[in-house]
Amino acid sequence: MQVIVVVLNKLDCLDDLLANLKRAGVRGGTIIESTGMIKTIDDSDESYLLGSLRLFLENPRPESRTIFFIVEDGQVDLVRKTVDESVGGIDNPNTGIVFGLPLTFADGLIKK
Repeated sequence: MQVIVVVLNKLDCLDDLLANLKRAGVRGGTIIESTGMIKTIDDSDESYLLGSLRLFLENPRPESRTIFFIVEDGQVDLVRKTVDESVGGIDNPNTGIVFGLPLTFADGLIKK
């Protein structure tokens, strides 16, 4: 089994991504609001006045979502393809990233 992590910056794709993952066999996951490290550092380095002005001019911290889910090893390629197609190409700028980690155990999962 593997933990697949998707950090999605392109939030307008979130609903389609989740629906497509469900169709691909992903039965559940966890979605967390997240912000990139560089963006947070850049914001903290700004002067108070500039930071206040930015609130009126633009969204000061672009939102992202970090999605965690567990899949069988045999599902990984399909899930990667599904993510890529759902977001219009994961390698496009400001879209997001996806990576997998080997999972040695998972307690509390509902078996199908």
